[in-house]
Amino acid sequence: MYASQQQPFMPDGDLAYTVLADLKRVTREYATAATESVCPTVRQQFTQLMNTTLAMQGELYTAMTQQKMYNAASPALRQEIDKQFKQYQSTQQKTNQFVQQRKSAIPSQSPQAFGNWAYQPAPQWQQQPPGYM
Repeated sequence: MYASQQQPFMPDGDLAYTVLADLKRVTREYATAATESVCPTVRQQFTQLMNTTLAMQGELYTAMTQQKMYNAASPALRQEIDKQFKQYQSTQQKTNQFVQQRKSAIPSQSPQAFGNWAYQPAPQWQQQPPGYM
């Protein structure tokens, strides 16, 4: 008798957005679990769970978009994309140069130093084979 007079727990849009956020989080968790799994069977199970969750997330997103519950991101300006791309290329180039400089600082025969860290050979008493005592 009172059911028709009660207000919903939360608006449909808010509820759908909460479920969508949870599906995104669960997808990330499954991806992490699959990536870190050593056992192929466990990895396959998490991959299947991730794919199923991605499909549910896609269906919910489509339904929310159709019902005007979710505003898709506005398209990025080409200038902004180009700017970011150039910035990432510059960062990548600087990183590669840094790595090459560090690699060239290490002699190819026996690495004695890396950057400011000097290689210190172990004292003679620590180099004895196990069971020497």
